[in-house]
Amino acid sequence: MLIFAIMPKKKIEVELYSYGEYAAWDRQSKAIPKLLDINNTIKAQTGTEFGYVLRIKKAKGKRIDFRIDHPPFKDETGKVMPPFTGEVIINSNDYWFFLGDCVWDPPHDKMGKWTMTTKIDGEVVAQKSLLIVPKNNNDQ
Repeated sequence: MLIFAIMPKKKIEVELYSYGEYAAWDRQSKAIPKLLDINNTIKAQTGTEFGYVLRIKKAKGKRIDFRIDHPPFKDETGKVMPPFTGEVIINSNDYWFFLGDCVWDPPHDKMGKWTMTTKIDGEVVAQKSLLIVPKNNNDQ
C-alpha cells in the first residue's frame, strides 16, 4: 500500500524592506547598497542611486521578473529608450533583492516618475514609484 502526503505549498513572503536613495551600488557584488534616505522624491544629480530593496522568503528556485518604467529619454541614436527589464533566479530561501537605477548624464532628461515592478511566477509582488526632481530650482 502506498500512502502519499500532500504537503501544503509554502507561501512566498515578500517585504518591501526599504526604498529611496542609496549609496553607489557595485552591480557585481551580492551586497545590497546602503540606504541613505527613505524618500519618494530623489534629486536629479549624476551618480545618485535610487530604488527599493525586497526581502523574499520561501521562494528558492523561483524566477523574479522586473521592469523599470522611466521618463521618455533617448539613447545615443536618438530613439526613446524602452522600459528596463530583466530576470533573476532566487538562489536562497532568505533572499535580498535590489531593484533600482542611477541618475547619469545628462540628469535633466531622467526627471519624472520611475515605476519599478517586481513579479514572481507572473504575480506582482512589489511596485513602487519614485519621482526624480531637479537638484535645485535652476535645474529644468
